[in-house]
Amino acid sequence: MHFAVFFFAFALTGTTLALDNGLMRTPPMGWLAWERYRCDIDCENDPKNCISENLFMDMADRLAEDGWKELGYVYVNIDDCWSSKQRDDQGRLQPDPKRFPGGIQKLARYLHDRGLKLGIYGDMGKLTCGGYPGTPLDKIELDAQTFADWEVDMFKYDGCYSNATEQEQGYPLMSKALNATGRPIGYSCSWPAYQGGLPPKVNYTQLGEICNLWRNYGDIQDSWDSVLNIVDWFFENQDVLTPAAGPGRWNDPDMVCLIEIFTETLLYKQEPVYVELYMLITGFYIGLYLRFV
Repeated sequence: MHFAVFFFAFALTGTTLALDNGLMRTPPMGWLAWERYRCDIDCENDPKNCISENLFMDMADRLAEDGWKELGYVYVNIDDCWSSKQRDDQGRLQPDPKRFPGGIQKLARYLHDRGLKLGIYGDMGKLTCGGYPGTPLDKIELDAQTFADWEVDMFKYDGCYSNATEQEQGYPLMSKALNATGRPIGYSCSWPAYQGGLPPKVNYTQLGEICNLWRNYGDIQDSWDSVLNIVDWFFENQDVLTPAAGPGRWNDPDMVCLIEIFTETLLYKQEPVYVELYMLITGFYIGLYLRFV
């Protein structure tokens, strides 16, 4: 019975002000690499599955050619482990030259030519969660402009190796920096997930004013228990979370990780329920073998 109440509650929107960049008036939907491909950088031995421009071009082709785009799946999002281990001579982030030889701008244009959008990942710490160069406070303006120069359409800002004080400063600063570039870039914040997801540590009014999307809770894993933990948390806290969501500002329960048509740990009958639950919370990103669907 509580699921019926939960579904209805998340269909409503509150009165929180939204980030004024005109983006994500409906929940963003697309494909995200992390759950399936993680930090696979071994392109020599695993060329089809490593984090590389070939993977993202391939997934873009699948979204564009197999009917996903017409359903609203327009974002292709790079997660961690895309960059070189070193910034360039001007201090800018740069993609790994072997895995992204054409550069991020070329990849973005490849997606744009197919009516799709490119998302990219960064982290507020000196290092990302995977150990690549982060975007600490003193690099925010530079990296925001770099993403705009590359014609990126969405930026996810993670919080590994950062503390509460840095997050309090950094998440609003990045919002301002992205807007200052003049390029429309959707902004996904991981801030609440690092602060327990709930008031008083999390100010959802402020989040709605600086972010288009925010991760409230921990990472999903490929198991039914993980799905239920997230859904239960959203249900138990719907009185706080429901008013925070609306056009341009969305709760993010993490991706739908359908690793194969049927995953090893999610049963055939569980996956449709999983998808329906997530669609009723918000839009979602899928993480699966699009080549085989």
